[in-house]
Amino acid sequence: MNAVQANDRALAGQVAVITGAGRGIGAAIAQKLASLGAATILCGRTRSSLESTATAISKAGGKAEAFPCDVTNFSSVEASAKHVESSFGRLDILINNAGIGGFSGPLHQLPPDSWEQILNTNLRGVYYMVRSFAPMMIRARSGHIVNISSLAGKNALPNGAAYAASKWGLNGLTYSLAEELRVHNIRVAVICPGSTNTELSPHQGKDTSKMLQPEDIAHAVAMLVTQAAQSFVSEILLRPTQKP
Repeated sequence: MNAVQANDRALAGQVAVITGAGRGIGAAIAQKLASLGAATILCGRTRSSLESTATAISKAGGKAEAFPCDVTNFSSVEASAKHVESSFGRLDILINNAGIGGFSGPLHQLPPDSWEQILNTNLRGVYYMVRSFAPMMIRARSGHIVNISSLAGKNALPNGAAYAASKWGLNGLTYSLAEELRVHNIRVAVICPGSTNTELSPHQGKDTSKMLQPEDIAHAVAMLVTQAAQSFVSEILLRPTQKP
């Protein structure tokens, strides 16, 4: 039995914000953190999806609040941070999960607006979230920030260069941010999953039963945010046991 299983209320009293929480990996992470006792604030652009996740969490006995937020809009992100501070007075966990794919062909054929959309969501959005939420953690001298990246941020990804660039950038942002915030007792980590069974990535020709499932990433997040105070896992590379 691991530490997460041993204490199913390990996050009781803590507050977690999860972006892209309406479905897939974000929804799985929110459900996992809520099951560990955290009050979860579900951020995303589609209220109906967020409310669906919140309902599932509530039915399981957890705490969740849907709060629509567009991570590419700084005013929207600032509003969510102000809401969390006024409603809860604290933030213990920030999960930057919101992201979009881009696997439509070679970079020289990618429309400029598609480039902007991918980079704005996957990279700029994380900066906006950190800019708005980190000060709350700094004042408390405590917290976890977990960025959900991809193995595409470690390896070449033909026909997905913009997506890969956003994830390589996110990895670099995470490593640097970790050094900036560790003096404030805030731990910053990145998770780089491989092929995952979500709507984001292309599945043509792949056996989805062999792919990572959203719950696998959620389990890794739970390990990060429940680790002992003296330890710091800064990066997790997560791969399917068998190639799909």
